[in-house]
Amino acid sequence: MNVDKTDFEGLLIITPQIFKDKRGYFFETYHLKRYTKSGVVSRFVQDNESMSMVGTIRGMHLQTGNFAQGKLVRVVRGKIFDVAVDLRLNSPTFGKYFSIELDDIEYKQLFIPPGFAHGFAALEDNTILNYKCTEYYNPESEIILLWDDPTVGIKWPIDNPVISDKDRQGKTLNEIKEILLRGEI
Repeated sequence: MNVDKTDFEGLLIITPQIFKDKRGYFFETYHLKRYTKSGVVSRFVQDNESMSMVGTIRGMHLQTGNFAQGKLVRVVRGKIFDVAVDLRLNSPTFGKYFSIELDDIEYKQLFIPPGFAHGFAALEDNTILNYKCTEYYNPESEIILLWDDPTVGIKWPIDNPVISDKDRQGKTLNEIKEILLRGEI
């Protein structure tokens, strides 16, 4: 496996070693010792999976406080435009975003440390995303960053996305900053 650092502290791109032959392929999606050595948090408590149709945007979700989640994200089938927005107040990259395409060809993974809002756009029908979480989901600790907040300026690669009502009600970066500064969540 190869691990590449990004310009965001703790945000890592992981490229697994894939063994292919006439039967298909094999690779390790997680190995405690190797991932820990590479800087990936070693305690995962919940795995999540979603299937999305092309043009769907899910996110931008963040959990705070004792339920802040790190995520190890990978595509099982299809292709996504994956986005992480740094919402760590003391970070030099606060309010900036990182994006990467993840697919079922290279099987790259993205490790997103706690303090980032996460979301993605499905670029193919029946795209399946799987991610491990370092904390349990807790609705009272959740904040949703507005997917199209102009202050963040995410350049989504799709027009007229399909978005849930919950995600359409997200907060702006400035609103989230105020909430975090006041310690309300």
